[in-house]
Amino acid sequence: MSLDTDNRTDTDRGQRPLHAGNSRGTWLESVLVPSSLRILGAAGVLWAVATLAFFTMRLVPGDPVDALLGGPGNNATEAVRHATRELNGLNEPLLVQYSAYLSRLVTGNLGDSYQLREPVAQVLGEQLGGTLVLAILALVSAWILALGLALWAAHGGKTATLVGNLLEIISAAVPHFWLGSLLILVFSVGLQWLPATSGAPGFEGLLLPVLTLAIPLAGFLGQVLRESMLSAMKSPFAISARARGESEASVSLRHALRHAALGGIGLSGWAMGSLISGAVVVETVFSRPGIGRTLLQSVLVRDVPVVLGVVVLVAVVYIFVTLLSDLAERLADPRLRDR
Repeated sequence: MSLDTDNRTDTDRGQRPLHAGNSRGTWLESVLVPSSLRILGAAGVLWAVATLAFFTMRLVPGDPVDALLGGPGNNATEAVRHATRELNGLNEPLLVQYSAYLSRLVTGNLGDSYQLREPVAQVLGEQLGGTLVLAILALVSAWILALGLALWAAHGGKTATLVGNLLEIISAAVPHFWLGSLLILVFSVGLQWLPATSGAPGFEGLLLPVLTLAIPLAGFLGQVLRESMLSAMKSPFAISARARGESEASVSLRHALRHAALGGIGLSGWAMGSLISGAVVVETVFSRPGIGRTLLQSVLVRDVPVVLGVVVLVAVVYIFVTLLSDLAERLADPRLRDR
């Protein structure tokens, strides 16, 4: 193959390079129109999530009146229970309760907590910050671990590829509860380097919870990035870059990594939802206040408004991050703007 053939551009081969523009419509339309359609779809998803959560909570054994009266061990008379049920609309038909719930939800009213006697929005607002900090730090850490593993596998030969694949499979399969307990046993009980709970000030109290969430996610991201990286290193644009005299490090960092990262960006929306779900376990293991721990406590006492509020909030965060990751993909790869 001649050097001229090696140096042909992606356009010469009939392939659209990442820097190619969009010939149909303006750049702004190609990015925002698909995102607007996804926002409409997101509204339908949010309605489905809220509906499923509402009816699922009605199937959970127990009477929500007990939560309103202080717990299952209360000594309230039947008259008091009836008055409480009527005051909170629990004596209405299920469809009437569902209609009232949707009406409140549309206006942003999540109701009041049965147990805490506070607006659900206030309860969740006090806990959301800690969970978001934990999830964002875990997402960044997972990306760093996955990128490092992908770059090492791309340049380390067959041995590095096999070892990287094994590490990714093990990491992705590790349960959060088991991993968190192991990290506490090693770094808190054994070495006594880090606190076992998140009550310690500064980053020390965050390190073990962040790693507990990040390591399994890094396994999933690493699989995507490593395969994409290895494929990109064999692509025509990488061969052409080598023919122009660029080093392997330059080919990896300037060309292949950009292509490989596209798949990871698409997974980031799912990853954020997974991290918030994993926070239920991690915040319990490390006694850390947050949305996950609040959800678990509310389920145990059947505090229905708080449970529904957490489910809707997590769905909103997941949808928002998914839309952002979709927008980032379209900004990074103009070829997607035609779809």
